[in-house]
Amino acid sequence: MKIATYNVNGINGRLDILLRWLRDDAPDVACLQELKADDARFPRKEIERAGYGAVWHGQRSWNGVAILAKGKTPILTRRGLPGDPDDSHSRYIEAVVDGILIGCLYLPNGNPFPSGKFEYKLRWFRRLHDYAADLLELDVPSILAGDFNVMPTEIDVYKPERWLDDALFRPEVRKAYADLVAQGWTDAIRHLHPGERIYTFWKYWRNSFERDAGLRIDHLLLSPAVAPWLRSASVRRKPRGWEHTSDHAPVMIELDMRPAIDDAGGKTGSAQAGR
Repeated sequence: MKIATYNVNGINGRLDILLRWLRDDAPDVACLQELKADDARFPRKEIERAGYGAVWHGQRSWNGVAILAKGKTPILTRRGLPGDPDDSHSRYIEAVVDGILIGCLYLPNGNPFPSGKFEYKLRWFRRLHDYAADLLELDVPSILAGDFNVMPTEIDVYKPERWLDDALFRPEVRKAYADLVAQGWTDAIRHLHPGERIYTFWKYWRNSFERDAGLRIDHLLLSPAVAPWLRSASVRRKPRGWEHTSDHAPVMIELDMRPAIDDAGGKTGSAQAGR
């Protein structure tokens, strides 16, 4: 089972990019962020013609998240992150696909620091932390996927010394991410590629992509029930090189939900890295 996350940076303006990527990589599940379209303008018909069912939580001009599933419609379980009934941002959607609970999120950017936007980011992170703990307590297979707007460590950013006061790299934000993972979640990319410089976002200017001057801010976190199924995790860099593309690249994992059997007939929990 292939599950991906992709910040499309405008689903209607880059619909051709999205459809081309869906044809090329054919993920079973795709979590999309930054739709920049309200619910009525979500391109449902085009996505259905590509072979995918979808649920979405849109917002005009900004934000917006969606979950796509190949050959079926995801079973919607939640729109919006709990904890603040006055929060009007469309940043979280959740659905069940093939027995896995998938939360697709677009965490606030938070810049500039200091500002009310930064404080909103920290509050949103606390709400995510509380809800993620509830998911783990349910003990169901769960994945949190999306644009977290966090570079967790120095290895996740080109020239980290230039980002010290950026809201994506502030110590408060990095600690919030570390605390979230410490609940028991597995960062798929980092689990299979420890110590490797891997990026998921490159700015449009100064040939950032060509120079590989990027950031790793798009993550897939796996609950303890899912982590043993992980077989590969990779950044799909090719779409980032296409004309008029998003400034993010898709990130995709592959799961094998069949327990591996060793020669002695016992279960093994090994996971092989893949690119």
